[in-house]
Amino acid sequence: MRGRMMKIKDVLGFESCWTLFFVCALVPLPVRSDITCTSSFAPIRRNEAHAKPTAFISRDFGSAPDGSSTDKNWKWRLDGAQLSPEALKKSSFVSWREKLQNAHISRAERTSPAEEKDGKVYPTEETQVNRREKRSMFPPDSAAGSRFEFRRTGGVDGTGKSPRQNEPHLITSTFALSGDSAHNQAMVLWSGHNSSVILILTKLFDFNLGTVTESSLWRSVDFGTTYEKLTDKVMIRTMLSYLYVCSTNKRKILILSDPEVESSLLISSDEGATFQKFNINFYIMSLLFHPTQENWILAYSHDQRLYSSVDFGKKWILVHERVTPGRFYCGLDKEADLVHIEARTDSGQMQYITCRAQKCSEEGRQYPFSGRIDTNSLVVQDQYIFLQLTTAGRTTYFVSYQRGPFRTIQLPKYCLPKDMHIVSTDEGQVLAAVQEWNENDTYSLYISDTPGVYFTRSLPNLRTSRGLAGNLIVDVYKVAGVSGLIIANKKEDTQMTTYITYNKGQTWSLLQPPTKDTTGHDINCNLPSCSLHLHLQMSENPYTPDTISTKHSAPGIIVATGNIGPELSFSNTGMFISSDAGNTWRQIFEEEHSVWFLDHGGALLAVTQSAVPTRHLWISLDEGRQWDKLSFSSTPLFVDGVLMTTETENRIITFFGHFSYHSDWQLIKIDYSSLFGRKCTDGDFQTWHLQNKGEVCVMGERQVYMKRKPGTRCTLGWEYSRVVSAEPCICTLYDFECDYGFERQASGKCAPAFWYDVNLPAHTCSHGQRYRNSTGYRKVLLNNCREGLKGTLSPRMQQCKPIAPSGLQLSTSNSQLTAVLGTNITFRVALQNGDSLSTSLHVDFGDGISVSYSNISRLGDSITHTYRVAGIFRVTARAQNSHGSDSSSLYLHITSPVERIFLSAPVVVIRGKEANLTAVLWPSQPRTVTFYWWFNNSTEPLITLEGSVSHTFTREGLNSVTVQVSAGGTVLQDVKIITVKDFFRSLLLSFSPNLEEHNPSIAEWRQDVGRVVRATLSQVCGFPEDQLLVSVFPGSPTAAEFFILPETNQSAFRSHTEEQLDKVFMNALNQNLIQFDLKPDTRVTVSVSQLTLGQSMLSDDPKCIALLLSVVIGLVWHCCLWMSYIKLSTALCSPFNCRLIVVNYSAVCGYVR
Repeated sequence: MRGRMMKIKDVLGFESCWTLFFVCALVPLPVRSDITCTSSFAPIRRNEAHAKPTAFISRDFGSAPDGSSTDKNWKWRLDGAQLSPEALKKSSFVSWREKLQNAHISRAERTSPAEEKDGKVYPTEETQVNRREKRSMFPPDSAAGSRFEFRRTGGVDGTGKSPRQNEPHLITSTFALSGDSAHNQAMVLWSGHNSSVILILTKLFDFNLGTVTESSLWRSVDFGTTYEKLTDKVMIRTMLSYLYVCSTNKRKILILSDPEVESSLLISSDEGATFQKFNINFYIMSLLFHPTQENWILAYSHDQRLYSSVDFGKKWILVHERVTPGRFYCGLDKEADLVHIEARTDSGQMQYITCRAQKCSEEGRQYPFSGRIDTNSLVVQDQYIFLQLTTAGRTTYFVSYQRGPFRTIQLPKYCLPKDMHIVSTDEGQVLAAVQEWNENDTYSLYISDTPGVYFTRSLPNLRTSRGLAGNLIVDVYKVAGVSGLIIANKKEDTQMTTYITYNKGQTWSLLQPPTKDTTGHDINCNLPSCSLHLHLQMSENPYTPDTISTKHSAPGIIVATGNIGPELSFSNTGMFISSDAGNTWRQIFEEEHSVWFLDHGGALLAVTQSAVPTRHLWISLDEGRQWDKLSFSSTPLFVDGVLMTTETENRIITFFGHFSYHSDWQLIKIDYSSLFGRKCTDGDFQTWHLQNKGEVCVMGERQVYMKRKPGTRCTLGWEYSRVVSAEPCICTLYDFECDYGFERQASGKCAPAFWYDVNLPAHTCSHGQRYRNSTGYRKVLLNNCREGLKGTLSPRMQQCKPIAPSGLQLSTSNSQLTAVLGTNITFRVALQNGDSLSTSLHVDFGDGISVSYSNISRLGDSITHTYRVAGIFRVTARAQNSHGSDSSSLYLHITSPVERIFLSAPVVVIRGKEANLTAVLWPSQPRTVTFYWWFNNSTEPLITLEGSVSHTFTREGLNSVTVQVSAGGTVLQDVKIITVKDFFRSLLLSFSPNLEEHNPSIAEWRQDVGRVVRATLSQVCGFPEDQLLVSVFPGSPTAAEFFILPETNQSAFRSHTEEQLDKVFMNALNQNLIQFDLKPDTRVTVSVSQLTLGQSMLSDDPKCIALLLSVVIGLVWHCCLWMSYIKLSTALCSPFNCRLIVVNYSAVCGYVR
C-alpha cells in the first residue's frame, strides 16, 4: 500500500552547483505508504514530522587525470528533506527522507531537458547543465570571498535610486558567508513565528569518504541582514551534519553531528544563542517530533531500532527493534504517547504493533490486527489506518476508521487491483489511485464512503511516471481553497490530456484555453480538439515551487506550467493563471518561471527558471494581469532557492545563491512591505462568484468570495475573510455519486453493475428493525445541496425481513491453512446475509473441542484456539436460525504455509460413472507433493501422489469435493460443488468477441458470467432456473457449457427437455435473444457453438447424435482444453484420442435410450 508520493522535479533546475539545505521549521512530513488497488499533489496533512531534513544539491571539486578540472566530478546529491508548512501542503505521498535518500546522481550522466522520441518530445528526469553556463557573465563582486553588506532600495531599473512615490520598490541587503566557498552543502533555517533568528549550516561533504570534513554554523538575529559565525562557540572538534527545530516550540534547536566523526547532539533552548552537547550511542537516520509535546521525539537508527526521548534528546530509551523505515507514527491519538509501529517478528513476518513510547515492553504491546501484514503497508493517516495482506497472489486491503476494527476495503468486484495508493484522507473520505488488472502504465481514481470501506471509480487511465528514487507518481492535484475541485492528467489513446472536476469527480471536462497570448494576439485553439494542459509535478526542493500552485487563503487562483494544443507536452511550455477556479485561463509568461504567493495570496512573486543569473524578479498585485519588474541585486545571482514563511507578518523573504561558480554563499534579504501602502479596508474589495462553466451551484451551494480590487496596493493580513456567503442549492443528479456496486450511465443515472446483486439485504439487519437501503446513490461528501432529488436519491429506511443465514465464511486470521503446534490460531467467521441477532453459531475445531454462541453478534472479531496435537483437522462453522442454516468448513494443517491450487472438475456428472478430477498447481509444479481428497463430509481423506483421481459418485444431488496439496511445508485448498444426476442434456455456448477484452481469467468472474447467462436463459425461455446450469470454461476464447437437469419425473423431463432444447433454447440462442450487459456500453450476445464432428464418429441414432453434439463435444472440448492447460502431452488431444473419448462415451447413448 502506498500513499502520499511526491512528484520529483529535476534538481539541476536550481541554476547552481551549490547545495541548499533549506529548512524553515520541522513540521509534519508526508509519508510513503505501500497500500499500494500516488501520487497526487493534493495538500495532505499529517501530525508528525519524519526528518532527515532537506534536499541537497551538491558539487565535488574533482580533477581529471591530467590535473584539470572536469565536469564528470561535479555530482549532485539528494539526501532527504525537511519541509516548511507551505511545502507540506504541496507534499502528498513519499517522505523526503524515503524519496531522496542515497540518490547520488552524477552530473555527467544527465541528459538534455527533453528527448525526441517517435516524433514527440518527452521530458527527462534530469537536465544537462554546462559548467560554463554556471559561471556569472559578470565579473565577481570585488567583495566576493570576504564579508560585505550591500543595502539599497531597488527601483524598477535597478539603479538604486530612490523610487518615485507610489511606485513599487524593494528594500534589500546582501550578505556573503565568507570562508565557506569550498562547502558544497548548506542548510538554512528560519526558527519560528515572527522570529528574527535565522540559522545556516554549511558543510563540505566528501562523497568518496561518505563523511563531513568541514562545517560552519551561522546565525542572524535581524532577519538575515547580518550573520555571526558560531563555529568556535559550538563546533569544538565536532563536524555538524543536520539541523532541526522543534515544531511546537521553535526556540528549541537540535543539531546532529556527523556519526563518522562523533555521535552526539547539540541542543539549544534559546534559538541557537547557546548549545549543550550530549553524546548518544546510536546513529540517527531520521527524527519524528511530537505534534503537541515539545520535548517528545522518536529517533530511527541505522540498525532499524526506534528510540524515544521525553526531554528533547538528552536521554533516550529503546522502543522497539526491527522497525520498518518510515513505518512509525505518534501524536495521532487521544493517548498522546501512543506509537504505531510496523516491525518484523523473529520468524521474519511483519506485524502491526502499538504501545506507549516509554513503556513498550512485551507486556505493554498491543496487536490491533491479528496475524501478519505485508512489508511497507502500515499507514496511519488522519482518522484512518491502512494495511494490506497478500495471500496466494491476491492482495486484500484493510482499513480502520476512527481506530475501530479493521474492515476489508471493497473495490468493485472485477477491479482486481494490482496496486493501490492513498491520495488523500483530509476531508473525512479516502481518495485512492488504483491500478486495475488490465492497466499497465495508468491508474484509476477511486473515491470512498466516509469509513473508507466502499469505493467507486471516478476517472480511469490517470497518467503515471516514476521519480528519481523509483517512487510512483500519479498525476492528480487537489486544488486548495475550493472544495471538490480536482485536476488530473488522463491518457486517451496515446495522448495525455488535462481534465478538471468541480464536484469531486462526478463530471470531468477539458480546460478552456486562453483566448490571447502574452502579446495580445489571438490563440486559435477550440475545444475539444485543442485545450490547455497543465504539468502536475512536485518540486524536489521544498523551497522552489511546484509546477502547479494553489493556496487555501487564495481561493480560485491557480498558477501552473503548461501548454496549449491537442495533448500534454513538455516543450513550448509557458506559465498560465486562472483567477476563477479554472473556468478561464490567461498566459502570463512565455517561459517557465518559479511563482510564489505573497501576502496570504494577495500578491505573486515570479523568478525566471533560466540557466543564467538574474537580478530581477516580477511582482503582481492583481492576480497576474500586470507585472512589475523589480531589481533585488546589483550583481546577477544564480538563484538556488527562496526562503519565506507564512507564519510571520514581517513580509521578508530571502534569496539564496551565488554570483559565480567559486563565490561564497550569497543571502539576499528582501523586504517587500513597501509594495503595500496600507492595510486593506472594506472599500478595497469586490465580490467574486464561484461557478462551473456558467453553473452557479458548485458542491451544492452558491459561493461568493471577497477579492481585492485590481491595482489596489494594500495588504490583506491574517484576519482577511475570503468567503462572504454560501447559499444552499436544490439537489440535482450530479450532487450524488454512484454507490458501491453501481456505475454511472451515459444518461447520468447510476445503475447496478452486472456482478452486483441489489436484492441482498444488509447482514446486520435484524427482524423487526429497519435499515437504510441504498438507491444506488450516495451524496457527495461536503456537498451542501438541499431538497430537490435529495429525498428521491437518499437511502431509504426499509423493514428488515426474516431470512435464513447464507454466505457463512470461515477462515484463519492470516488466510493460511497451517499453523505451528502450540500457537494460538485465530479463526474469523463472517456471515454475509442473515439476522445476526437471532442466528446462533457453533464452531467445531475438529479435535474434540467446540464452542457455541447464542448469536453471531456476540462473536466479536475472531475466535482463538490452540491445538495440542499435530495433524489435519476439519474445522466447521454452522450458523442457524428459525428460517434455515448455513455451514462452512476448512481443513487445517498445523505446520505448512500455502501454495496456489485449482481443482478442475466437471460441473455435472452421471451417477455411477467415473469422473476425472485434476488438481492444477501453478506457477510451478513442485517436485514432491501429496494430495488429500475429501468427498462430501468424509473425515478420512484419500491420499495420492498424483494430481488426478477418478471417483464414482453414488448419491444424486450436490456433492462437494475438497482437495489439498502439501509440499515442503506448504498447504493449499480448493473446493468444487458437483451436480450428480442419472442423466442430463447440455449445449456448448460461445460469446460475442467483445467479451474477451473484459475477461480477467479468474474463477469468480466465470461464475458470475455463468450466473447471469443462466438467469437470462431462464427468463427468456420460461424454464425453471433451478434446472439450469451454465459453466464457463477457463481460457480464451471464452466458451461455456449449458446444462439442463432432470425434474423428479424423469420420463416427462426427457420429452419436455427435447422440446425445450429443439424449439425454445436453440431458437432463442440462434436468434440472438440471449444477451446481457457486462458494462454500460458493452452488451454480450450468447449463441450455440458451431463445432461439429465427422459422421464416422457418431452413431446413426438421432438421439445419440444430438446428445453427442451437446455432451460429448463439450467433453472433448473441455478435455483438450484442460489437457493443454495442465501442460500434459499434446498427444492426449490428438484426433485419435478425442475419437477414443467419443467411443468411450458411446455407452451414454445406450443409457439414454
